Parts: sequence; structure tokens; C-alpha cells
Amino acid sequence: MSQPRLAILTEGLFDDHHAKTAHGVIRYGTREVVAVVDSSQAGRTASEVVPFCERPVPIVATLEEAVERGANTMLIGIAPTGGRLDAAWRARVLEAIDRGLNVEAGLHTILAEDPEFSAAADAKGVSLRDLRLAPLDIGVASGSDLRRPGLKVVHSVGSDVAIGKKAVTLELDKAARRRELRSVYVPTGQTGIAIAGWGIAVDHVLSDYVSGAAERLVHEGGERGDLLFVEGKGCMFHPAYSAVTLGLLHGSSPDALVLAHKAGATKLAGYQVAIPPLSELVSAYEMVSRPLRPTRVAAIALNTADLDEAAARSAVEEAEADTGLVADDLVRFGPDRVLDAVLSSLETPV
Repeated sequence: MSQPRLAILTEGLFDDHHAKTAHGVIRYGTREVVAVVDSSQAGRTASEVVPFCERPVPIVATLEEAVERGANTMLIGIAPTGGRLDAAWRARVLEAIDRGLNVEAGLHTILAEDPEFSAAADAKGVSLRDLRLAPLDIGVASGSDLRRPGLKVVHSVGSDVAIGKKAVTLELDKAARRRELRSVYVPTGQTGIAIAGWGIAVDHVLSDYVSGAAERLVHEGGERGDLLFVEGKGCMFHPAYSAVTLGLLHGSSPDALVLAHKAGATKLAGYQVAIPPLSELVSAYEMVSRPLRPTRVAAIALNTADLDEAAARSAVEEAEADTGLVADDLVRFGPDRVLDAVLSSLETPV
């Protein structure tokens, strides 16, 4: 099979946070991305529209143009609320199949279980890859410490959803590997799987089995390295997504936490729920972890994307004053200060 050359579909949404799958794969992935398909931004590059992407991937208006550039796989680059395939995109999937493209999607809608999609894919000899489809043999967590000696686990948690927990985890892993540590990024969602090529999308797992999935991820990660950075999902008090947060937290049983927060946010996005002060969040995450494995929040990872540089530095200083912890924006100012705090925390018994 030829190497995947990706066309990432984000039609009309590339500059929106719902295109985080596209943004993450472009910035962190190792596979070739030949084009983003989004007619609203055609003629520009990914990094011009979203500087976070870093890479100047061309944005084109049509799948036909992406195929002309050598694409052999279409990745749906949107993570919509609820995770279902938008009915308007069915034609896009069928067009991709008809053009001979494999299709990848990280949706709760499983493409391979759709009779129309699977029949079309069989007829064209292309594959459908559902990134969110979890292994069938996941069960409840054992609650036992099966971790091998010397393995350390760091887990990103947050004050809200879609604020950069994945980016924080990836940046810390990348920085640790630059220091020649045997570090591993542990993907827990569809975008991470698209980036790293392995993992479990825990939000597609039955709620009783989420902690079991997290246990398995730690075990599999421990076969790859000595220092695991487990990607966080949701947030602990979110009215929609708290279940996956607690399941991951208890199943991964981390040695240290990094708390992600969007600077200036006072309410959960889309909800009239106040975000507690950072100091209260630190205490809450440490408290719910304590019965299984005492842990501490080692640092605060701020997302200052909406602030200018002066305001961003002020937000970092304020977070440090509020919590007494190291704080920084890992994407904007680099991950080293936060990584230093994490490594120091791992060396100090709780």
C-alpha cells in the first residue's frame, strides 16, 4: 500500500476551533498533507490562516484539486459537537470514494457501518478508516497497579473542553524527547490517533469501560517508553463531558498533572457554568485523584491565543501568583519551564 498523502476536508470551518483535528495533524503529524479542502480559504496556506499549524499547506477549493496534487486519502478534519457526520458531508465522502481516495474520519458516526459508504468503498477498492472505533475487548478497570517499575505517567487535565490539552501533551512529549528521555505521547482521541497512529478514542468507549481503556493505554505506552504523557479529555465538572475526564484520570492513575486553562475564560464555552479559580481547580483535581494514587498538579498550561504578547505574559504571571505553580503558554513561549516543573514533581514524593 502506498504511503498516505492526505487531503484534509474542513469546508468552511478551517479557521474555527472545530477544525482542531486538521490543525493538530498539520502541526504534529508525520504523514504528508498535500492540501486542505476548504473553499472559504482557497488560495491561502494553512499557516497563514491558523499560525498554530506552522506548515504552509496549500488550501484548495475542491477535492479534484487535492487529487491533482497527489492526495490518496481524505481525512475529515472537523471534530463537530456530538461527533456525528453532518448530513451535508455525505456527498463529500461519496465524492472522495468515487475519486479513488481512502477516507479517514474520527467521528462517532462509523463510516464502515454505513451501507452506502461501505458498498461504494468496496466497488472502488478503497478503505474506510474509523479512528474512533475502539477495540471490542476493553472491559472494566482492574483498579490494580500493574505499572512496571520506573514508569511515570503525566496527565493533562483542564478547566474546559477544546482549550489545548492535546497540544500541551504533545509539546511536553516533544520537548522531553529532545532531551533524549524515553517519552511517549499517549493518544486518547481521534486527532491523537491520526497523529500518532495508535491509541484509543476513549469518548467512544462505553462509560463503564473508560477507565479500563485508560489502563490499557498506560500498559501499551509503557511498552514504548518510560515517561508517558497521557492526553486529557473534557473537564471534571463539565455538564456534558465530565464522565470521560474522570474515567481517564482514574484509569491512568497519573504521577503528575498539568492543568490547562484558557486565559481570561470565566465560563464554560457554550454553558452558563462558572469556571472556578485556578487554585480551586488544582485542589479539586488532586482531591479526586488521591484515593487511587496521590498526585499533584505540577504546572499550569495557559492558552493565550486570544491575547497580545504583553497580556499573555501578564496572564502567566497572574496564574503563577494565584496558584504558586509554574505557568506558561507552551505553544507561544515554549514548553521547557513547564517540563522542568513536571520532571521536578516526578522526583518528589507526594
